Amino acid sequence: MSTKFKPLADRVLIEPVAAEQKTASGIFIPDTAKEKPLKGTVIAIGDGKKDEPMTVKVGDTVLFGQYSGTEIKMDGQTLLIMKEADIYGIF
Repeated sequence: MSTKFKPLADRVLIEPVAAEQKTASGIFIPDTAKEKPLKGTVIAIGDGKKDEPMTVKVGDTVLFGQYSGTEIKMDGQTLLIMKEADIYGIF
């Protein structure tokens, strides 16, 4: 996905992976029981802080906390914007 949105400072724009539709045994999960995804792909990054350059780069698959970031809607898609410090690691 290409976007013209540019996060500021140490913020990162992430496209979360789709939530699981069914369990390993084949049972379909209703929308009300789906858990928020904890993994996503970095879409855009800020320039970092003066003394702290950005560690992640566009295209990285990252793991983040369940309640991290703020959901925003862009081009009909739900994305997350969060500080780089809220990212636990890179796959």
